Amino acid sequence: MNLALGFHAGDPLTLARTVKLARQHGLGIGAHPGYPDLLGFGRRALALSPNEIHAATLYQLGALSGFLRAEEARLQHVKAHGALYSRVHEDRAAGEAFCGAVRDFAPGAAVIVLAGPGGQDLAHTATQLGLAVKREAFPERAYTAGGQLASRTLPGSSIHDPAQAARRAVELAHGHAVTLDGTVIDLQADTLCIHGDNPAAIAIAQAIREALRAAGITLAAQDGIDL
Repeated sequence: MNLALGFHAGDPLTLARTVKLARQHGLGIGAHPGYPDLLGFGRRALALSPNEIHAATLYQLGALSGFLRAEEARLQHVKAHGALYSRVHEDRAAGEAFCGAVRDFAPGAAVIVLAGPGGQDLAHTATQLGLAVKREAFPERAYTAGGQLASRTLPGSSIHDPAQAARRAVELAHGHAVTLDGTVIDLQADTLCIHGDNPAAIAIAQAIREALRAAGITLAAQDGIDL
C-alpha cells in the first residue's frame, strides 16, 4: 500500500488513520513521495533540482516515520509518485538523488521501479547504492510494444473494467502483458499497482485478488524495516 505524504495528496489525519488500518490488516506499507503539487496531484512536471528532490524525499519519509513509530508499524518500500516517478526513471541525476534519500533515511527499504526496459536504469542506480529493488507492473494501465506505460491521453490507456484488469493481472503475474496494439511482451514483475484515483479502484482490487487466488498465485506483504 502506497501512502501519499502530504506533498501531492494526503494530510496528517489521513496518514494516521491509514497507517493504523494497514497495520490492523497486515498490509505492507510503502512511502509514496511526490512533487509539491497538491493542485495537480503530483502529475505535473516541476523543475526541481536533484538536491531539491533529495531533500523533498527525505522530508516526506520523515513525515511518515512519526506515524509508523506511533503504531509500531514498519516501512516496506519507497515508490516515487506521478511526475516524480517518470523523472527518476528518465533522469539519472534525479534517480540518484531519490535513491540517495532512501539510502540515507531507510536503507533497508526496497525501491519500486517500473518492470521492463523503462525501469532498468533506476534499478541499476538503486542497486549501486545498496538498495533492494522490486519491479512493478500495472494491470489497469495499458503498455506500448516497447514495454512503457501508454500515455494517459491515448484511448484505452486507462482500464476501468474490473474483469479486464483481473485478466491482465494474471497475465502479468505469469510474466507477460498484452499491449495497446495487441502485441504480447515479456514483463517480469514482483508487485502490481492499482491507482487509487481510478473510479473503479476498489472493484478492480477485489477482482484482481480473486483472480490471482483462483490462479494459485499467493499474495503476501514483504518484510519491512523499523524507522
